[in-house]
Amino acid sequence: MKEKSTGIGFFERYLTVWVLLCMGAGILIGKFAPVIPTALGKLEIAHISIPIAVLIWVMIYPMMMKVDFQSVLNVRKNPAGVLISSGTSWLIKPFLMFGLASLFFTVVFKGLISPELAKDYIAGAVLLGAAPCTAMVFVWSHLTHGNPAHTLVQVAVNDLIILVAFVPIVSFLLGVTDIFVPWDTLFLSVVLFVVIPLVAGTITRILVIKQKGKDYFDKSFVPKFGGITTVGLLLTLIIIFSFQGDAILNSPVHVLLIAVPLVLQNVITSAFAYLMCAIFKQPHDIAAPAALIGASDFFELSVAVAIALFGAASPVVLVTTVGVLTEVPVMLMLVHFVNKTARWFPSGQQTSAS
Repeated sequence: MKEKSTGIGFFERYLTVWVLLCMGAGILIGKFAPVIPTALGKLEIAHISIPIAVLIWVMIYPMMMKVDFQSVLNVRKNPAGVLISSGTSWLIKPFLMFGLASLFFTVVFKGLISPELAKDYIAGAVLLGAAPCTAMVFVWSHLTHGNPAHTLVQVAVNDLIILVAFVPIVSFLLGVTDIFVPWDTLFLSVVLFVVIPLVAGTITRILVIKQKGKDYFDKSFVPKFGGITTVGLLLTLIIIFSFQGDAILNSPVHVLLIAVPLVLQNVITSAFAYLMCAIFKQPHDIAAPAALIGASDFFELSVAVAIALFGAASPVVLVTTVGVLTEVPVMLMLVHFVNKTARWFPSGQQTSAS
């Protein structure tokens, strides 16, 4: 047991190094072995990569096992975390993204980006900002020891809001009225990244507790899956960066320019949600996922809508692609900050899923 714990600690302690190595490995694979991402790219349903979906499922499953439905019901006793994350995702983030993209692409970078290109880049940024993530946030919550019940409820609420708010917000900010939303992508994402791992985790929890008891489940069974999330994350990065290597190598300067407002949006929205949780005295295991949900993007949906509206070769798609590239490193940085500042908040024992 001690050896296993040390191995997991080693991965987590040097996670940034592993992430950088996997990003580099993915770029090299895309450059020198393009047959691999080409073959993997054909394995998709409704614009969702099947290999990435499987890896995300592997990452989410250990956290879903921790969800106690009594704790889900108890969320209504303290809804502040859900209100903060949802408010940040829908009342702050899309408009902040539009403002930052407009500022940087039309003013700060005016000498480097043409007006036509700036318009396309703003459109891509808005598509990213108007859709909060529904999958990877479970991973970020796991890495910050977030409350699984609250994380699940926060994500579920965002999934419902996406159905009615995504199109109106994008239409308002971009002045586009004929938006095509790939509903199959949207619904399949919810099923793959929330419903299936939740059902699998719940069944596992029930069976193990029934056979071995809750004490065994909490102290012996769940810790066995401690390293799976990290390994799944690293393999996902290799695949993603093998897909996006050309975008980085062919347009490195524009990738850097695009990344500036995207990263600022991630950091500012996360800081806002985190601060609001501190003001309203939320425990850390609620504040952490609330902040990270507010900062993350549903890039599968954003990329799919960008392709449907503007075509695969459009600069709009490049922006949503850069969103994929920047999100993981930025979110890992935010995870590190959130973990370092846990002492600013109550411990969260009163809201644990146990």
